[in-house]
Amino acid sequence: MKRVILLLTLLSFSLLANDSNSTQEQTIKVVYDLTTNNLKNFERKILKAIVANKAHYEASLKELEVTVVIHGGAYKFFLINPKDSIYYKESNLIKTHNDLAKRIKSMVENYEVEFLICEIGMKKRKIKKSDIYPFVKIIPNSMIGLIDKQNEGYAYLPVGD
Repeated sequence: MKRVILLLTLLSFSLLANDSNSTQEQTIKVVYDLTTNNLKNFERKILKAIVANKAHYEASLKELEVTVVIHGGAYKFFLINPKDSIYYKESNLIKTHNDLAKRIKSMVENYEVEFLICEIGMKKRKIKKSDIYPFVKIIPNSMIGLIDKQNEGYAYLPVGD
């Protein structure tokens, strides 16, 4: 009888430990495939959505790990000085650039968002490493970044026009 009680006690502790581990720090992963060149889409679907999604998962005691792969029309949001680029005529971008820069930097510092940018597209647009924010990591191409992240268990979310 003592063995049965001991076995049941050990089993109960084991189940409780597994249950608390499963509800404690679960990590949800998402990779955003960012191709939009639309400022409002970028603000709504990246800057605002990531903050809201992070808050949602934190309320459930889960962590949201976020990576954004930058290519297509989205390069312009990650330039240190868009006035000195092919985007110099985009008045909305130039006007909101300082605010955008602060918000993007906040995504890295406060929300631990990882930004990856496609090197092939940078070359096509004559964007140098020194032209982009230092916290943006250069990857060989966007497809490699997306494939790698999806194979690491990241959910895929496209953000285009």
